[in-house]
Amino acid sequence: MEFYKYQGTGNDFVMIDNRSGEWNHLEISDIAKLCDRRFGIGADGLIKINIAEGYDFEVDYYNSDGSKSFCGNGARCSVAFAFFLDIFESNCNFIAIDGPHEAEIHNGIIKLKMSDVEMISMDGEDSVLDTGSPHYVKYVEDLIRYDVFAEGKSIRNSENYKEKGINVNFVEKNGQDGIFVRTYERGVEDETYSCGTGVTAAALTFMQKNNLISVPVKTLGGNLAVHAEKNGSSFRNIWLEGPAKQVFKGKIDLI
Repeated sequence: MEFYKYQGTGNDFVMIDNRSGEWNHLEISDIAKLCDRRFGIGADGLIKINIAEGYDFEVDYYNSDGSKSFCGNGARCSVAFAFFLDIFESNCNFIAIDGPHEAEIHNGIIKLKMSDVEMISMDGEDSVLDTGSPHYVKYVEDLIRYDVFAEGKSIRNSENYKEKGINVNFVEKNGQDGIFVRTYERGVEDETYSCGTGVTAAALTFMQKNNLISVPVKTLGGNLAVHAEKNGSSFRNIWLEGPAKQVFKGKIDLI
């Protein structure tokens, strides 16, 4: 199998050009092995770029354990990969597990239109919302020293969320109108350097609290930005913006 490795603010992915359908047969065990950091390539997830009627391409995303979901940074890396494959010039429309998306790329910066968010629910003092994947958002202090793995794992496996799982985002204000976000991701079952849908979820809660339309976001893997329009309790025209880069390519035997 020929593959490419991409990263978007430290969130890394195995990318496969599957427009021929050659890798439709990949099993969950194959995906988990390819994503394994000791016995495979190593990645937070695997993405197949497929042909999709009516769209420029399909983003077929799998977490490192083989489960399916939508991934914001994975989608941005997919746009960069599709651009590298000459599938489109600067603007594209693609389909993913959560529905259709628009995106554009300029000088290595990808702007991705996210799904609308109808409402932000509350779980005590914390927020719960779906930005293509379900997210729990908790504001904390001294985030750089916070035990994201232990606290995130505890919330993700709590009674309300253990069956379907939830991504857990810890947020701290950063500067006047920005935030710092660290995320425990379901499917990876660990903290990742960045999470696109998580950054979006955290930014929307910050927008709601502070009446903003744009929020710069710091993650362990780099900087992103989220822009949105608020309409009552819902958000529309949500865009996630940031870099995505090809790291290397290679070939691997599926044995």
